[in-house]
Amino acid sequence: MNWSDIVILFGGSSDERLVSVASAQNLARQIPEAQLLYTDLSDSLHYVSRTELQAHANPFTEQFTASTPSFAGHISKALEHLKNKTIIIAMHGTEGEDGTLQKILEQARIPFTGTGSQASSDCFDKKVTKLKAHAAHLPVIDDFVFRSDSSFEAQLKNFYSTHKKIVVKPVASGSSVGLYIVNTAQDLEAAITGIKKLSIAFIAEPFITGREITVCTRENLSHQLSCLPCSEVRVIQGRQFDYQGKYLGQGVEELTPAPITSEESQACQNVALQLHKLMGCFGYSRTDMILTERGPILLEINTLPGLSKASFVPQQLEANQENLRDFFAQQVTLARQRVK
Repeated sequence: MNWSDIVILFGGSSDERLVSVASAQNLARQIPEAQLLYTDLSDSLHYVSRTELQAHANPFTEQFTASTPSFAGHISKALEHLKNKTIIIAMHGTEGEDGTLQKILEQARIPFTGTGSQASSDCFDKKVTKLKAHAAHLPVIDDFVFRSDSSFEAQLKNFYSTHKKIVVKPVASGSSVGLYIVNTAQDLEAAITGIKKLSIAFIAEPFITGREITVCTRENLSHQLSCLPCSEVRVIQGRQFDYQGKYLGQGVEELTPAPITSEESQACQNVALQLHKLMGCFGYSRTDMILTERGPILLEINTLPGLSKASFVPQQLEANQENLRDFFAQQVTLARQRVK
């Protein structure tokens, strides 16, 4: 593997750009030979040094700024420069996961890790994912989808009245940004106030009592799928698994491998495998679900899950006595095979 031909692409302008920087830091530690390409808030591109990236403290709370000048105003203007390179996409959120970036790279026949453009777009939309899962008889729950710039309050209040406790989150986002757990009338009013500040689509679902499980599905060089060990998220009473909990460790405990039975683990892994195949994912993905007394219920699938040292995929690799470098050696090879 000639790692000098690898480019780690990170940053962006989405809500998850801080997570992306943390992912790139961890990847750069594991793959120091790779080049680092940063996309700033205006989508301009900068090559940065490993030293500069690693020197950036508190990536989950502080914005990274490149000291080097931009050499292109957008990745679409840098495609000739990226010929003969393979891109490890370490971007998350809208720009990384909605298929837009993947389509640009596909059209230029530049290999990249992770799922292709159409499947990325489908997976990024939680409602599309649930519709496909329901049609395939995978376990999902009822929901109510609405836009924050519409007259949604009465319907949302009725949905809350019906289910007594609900979860509201953006239809197309991740990292628990914009997540509301509504347990009281006061929670509902606070959620409505926050939702109105954004012009995006939201999805409301009944709160499911159970254990929050997440599991990575990955593809090997023979295109066979397998799952890494499950992880469990335990939330301290009175807290929720929001951005602060997920990335700052406030009020949550993450357990890998999850302390569940082998039968429960197999059931969760089977759901993740089925959804990965159903959605047309490539390389790797991470599926979130709630493990109830009746079995797992799907929440969503992530085509570019976080790769920071504390993220679930690195946790699960470590639990399986594997490392991120070897994992991406296979992912890079798969990416190159896809464009031959």
